[in-house]
Amino acid sequence: MKDMHLDQMDAAAEEAAQFLKALSNPGRLRLLCALVPGEITVGELEQTLGASQSYVSGQLMKLREQGFVSCSKSGRVVSYKIADDRVQRVLERLYEVFCPDVS
Repeated sequence: MKDMHLDQMDAAAEEAAQFLKALSNPGRLRLLCALVPGEITVGELEQTLGASQSYVSGQLMKLREQGFVSCSKSGRVVSYKIADDRVQRVLERLYEVFCPDVS
């Protein structure tokens, strides 16, 4: 019984470590923070982050591969939103801890 509990804890720790590893890139973290309020277009992300289209697209691709974001298209406009509720919850806690004076 104890071994089963340890196996579950090991699996959860591995999953959490992989999750946090994906969030550990400052550029991707800033991009995700920009998505916390809701869906936003790639162009708006570029402007908000002061980053090039290729950089934003590359980071979004990595976040899509992780299942952290999803996209929708309306004509030629592509919008992104946070797709994983765990990401939203973690970012909200990080914001409380690291950005308490930012409004």
